[in-house]
Amino acid sequence: MMAHEDCIFCKIIDGDIPSAKVYEDEKVYAFLDISQVTKGHTLVIPKEHTKNIYETSPETARELFSRIPVIANAIRDVYQPLGINLLNNNEAAAEQSVFHLHVHLIPRYGDGDGYYPNWTTHTEDYSSEDLQSVAKAISEQIKQ
Repeated sequence: MMAHEDCIFCKIIDGDIPSAKVYEDEKVYAFLDISQVTKGHTLVIPKEHTKNIYETSPETARELFSRIPVIANAIRDVYQPLGINLLNNNEAAAEQSVFHLHVHLIPRYGDGDGYYPNWTTHTEDYSSEDLQSVAKAISEQIKQ
């Protein structure tokens, strides 16, 4: 695994920075987020340094995402949250602050639990023709 020398998550994987480890195998490391938005808030990261989802190989993504249900179910079994949010931010504009791919597992305990996702929908701005056009553009790019 190639560690990135100035990456805080690579330093956590290498043991240079302590963490509250939840899970580890040869490809994936999971640990409690130091901020603990809610109890059990866990970060799941590939051991291979990859900046974000754009730069991640399908193989690394498969390894990472295949561990998430196992970890999420363990959180559920231990703390009985009402639900869980999976969150991944890519690039500064999307509020990525550590540039090593990571997925937040944020257990939800009800109103006032500390996590407040907020976005504005623009349903009225898109006709069904607009939606078909957007979908076609993305689909055609995938086929290239």
